[in-house]
Amino acid sequence: MRKGGAMTMMMMMVAVALVFSCVSSASAQLDPHFYSHSCPQAQQIVASIVGKAHYQDPRMAASLLRLHFHDCFVKGCDASILLDSTASLASEKRSVPNKDSARGFEVVDEIKAALEAACPRTVSCADVLALAARDSTVMTGGPGWIVPLGRRDSLGASIQGSNNDIPAPNNTLPTIITKFKLQGLDIVDLVALLGSHTIGDSRCTSFRQRLYNQTGNGVPDLTLDASAAAVLRQRCPRSGGDQNLFFLDHVTPFKFDNQYYKNLLANKGVLSSDQVLLTGSPATADLVKLYAANQDIFFQHFAQSMVKMGNVSPLTGASGEVRTNCRSVNHN
Repeated sequence: MRKGGAMTMMMMMVAVALVFSCVSSASAQLDPHFYSHSCPQAQQIVASIVGKAHYQDPRMAASLLRLHFHDCFVKGCDASILLDSTASLASEKRSVPNKDSARGFEVVDEIKAALEAACPRTVSCADVLALAARDSTVMTGGPGWIVPLGRRDSLGASIQGSNNDIPAPNNTLPTIITKFKLQGLDIVDLVALLGSHTIGDSRCTSFRQRLYNQTGNGVPDLTLDASAAAVLRQRCPRSGGDQNLFFLDHVTPFKFDNQYYKNLLANKGVLSSDQVLLTGSPATADLVKLYAANQDIFFQHFAQSMVKMGNVSPLTGASGEVRTNCRSVNHN
């Protein structure tokens, strides 16, 4: 192995060790066996309903995975994203990152109803999101992982946090890195977790600027392959068609694999926030190349990072509550 390759691999090993350390520390608050006695069928119930939803709608797996991501980046993994608006609460569903794009709430409702029938007031909505994200990944061909459990649900939401803390499609790489760092997530987590874009869609409005006016001077983003840009322009005009959907991975859009990274190497990432992983820094570019070359390593890092993200500021013990309806706080 050449010296440069050996150094890169050594850095990867150090990064993995740090991930294991952080995950081990954070997971101490949660326990994979949390419902073993109080609701032993909980994980089976979640997997069954997620499987049915995935069969009925192949897009649903990506949507459920995204709900967990958008939940954890705002106030921690506390199911705040599931709360509907009330006279005293502005729902995160109305934020820019979620409005007209966050979906899967009815699937969560169905899961929660089944859990309440089997084990009333026991399994939190936050844990439902964590389990549904894992099951959605597995059902599309991705890795599995043991989900630490015992999260409780928030009593409020933060539309401001939803607007400000979730990485946006047009954010620069330094901004995205900062937003991940604020959640205790590093560059390995960033590049691995964005690999979830190997499934799912994006709206025209999220990447239009790349096609026509990337930096405000009327010039398209030259880091986007010209042939890919031409295809995207067919259904994403300069104006109109904002809600038109496009696969984030046009090669294997419903399969969880490492094709996303191969697309980045070919300059065919749809979102600016995807392509900057290759163009923005040598460190992130090295990870893109590593994952494109080795799906097993990507799967390993993705699973570790999902556990780590799932442990961002969970409510535990007497904090929060276990909602009976994921859309509203309990009225005791």
